[in-house]
Amino acid sequence: MGEGITATAMPSRQPAKRLADFLPYQLSVASNAVSTRIAEQYRKRFALKTTEWRIMAVLGDSGPLTQRELSQQTLMDKVPVNRACKTLESRGLAERTPNAKDGRSHLLALTAEGKAVHAGIMPLALKIEKEMFSVLSEDERVALRDMLSRVRDNAGDFDAESLAD
Repeated sequence: MGEGITATAMPSRQPAKRLADFLPYQLSVASNAVSTRIAEQYRKRFALKTTEWRIMAVLGDSGPLTQRELSQQTLMDKVPVNRACKTLESRGLAERTPNAKDGRSHLLALTAEGKAVHAGIMPLALKIEKEMFSVLSEDERVALRDMLSRVRDNAGDFDAESLAD
């Protein structure tokens, strides 16, 4: 211990309190809590992990993408994206096709079965979203979406290679 500082004089909760007040930490914890709540349902009903569902959700919204584009859109590292893509392919939920624009990459797209699973999960996810955010008024939900969008935009763009921990 430093001069004049005793073990009892050091506040034991100070670092945790600072972390609890740290806005990025609060965003992460809230995001994980909401994602976990939704993930419980699609894991039980469709045997999908969070990463697999995120890939399916993006493909369902955007159509075929490369794994690099999937990493960029989900802000997930290429390793879990690659693993999720392989799992979705092996289950027949997604398929890889050559990328006509770049012969070094492939496009991943949902299969008919993948689209059916996506269509089955979306109403469930939206129902849970409605329940989770029912503590906010409509104006507050609109404001929260706007604020999150502005914060995300302010964070800037990331190269897929920089997303690894």
